[in-house]
Amino acid sequence: MPSPAGTTRTRRADAERSRQAVLEAAVRLLAEQPDAGMAAVAAAAGLTRQTVYAHFGTRDALLEAVADRVTQEAMAAMDAAEVEDGPALDALLRLQDIGWRLFEQHPVLLQLGTGPGHADADRARHEPVTDRLTRLVAKGQAAGEFDPGPPAAWLVAAVIALGHAAGGEVGAGRVSVAEAAAHLRAATLRVLKA
Repeated sequence: MPSPAGTTRTRRADAERSRQAVLEAAVRLLAEQPDAGMAAVAAAAGLTRQTVYAHFGTRDALLEAVADRVTQEAMAAMDAAEVEDGPALDALLRLQDIGWRLFEQHPVLLQLGTGPGHADADRARHEPVTDRLTRLVAKGQAAGEFDPGPPAAWLVAAVIALGHAAGGEVGAGRVSVAEAAAHLRAATLRVLKA
């Protein structure tokens, strides 16, 4: 007969497996059907709707977890892109391309809430990306590629705000992803005076 501690560990492991199954199913399903509900996610995960709600109490909570997973993907893609190598401008444009590819793969990101709690989560999610971009812009400033006047953090904040505006325009259906990417690239070059 298993010990109570062993039973507890087994239950925790089972719960973690089902949570991961829900999250993986949500990432896949929401990439194809951004408006899919919790019942559809449960079906895609092969679990009950109650199980999905046990792990993610609301659809917003599930979307936040999906956004966190996509952020992990973005960081891995940035690591693979070797952004610290070569000219800073080339690296920055590669990062924007990575961002657009992830945006196309995960259109559900447009549905993330905009309330104060969501803003804090979004800021925390962006922190590793922001840190990396700030180092990259500082490198470009030191090399004479970018305007040395404004602080690197200010330039990064401006580029990120432009990226959010571009994503918002795509989400509103006013421009295609390709058009938004081209406009963002041009605006980024102007902001950085590259």
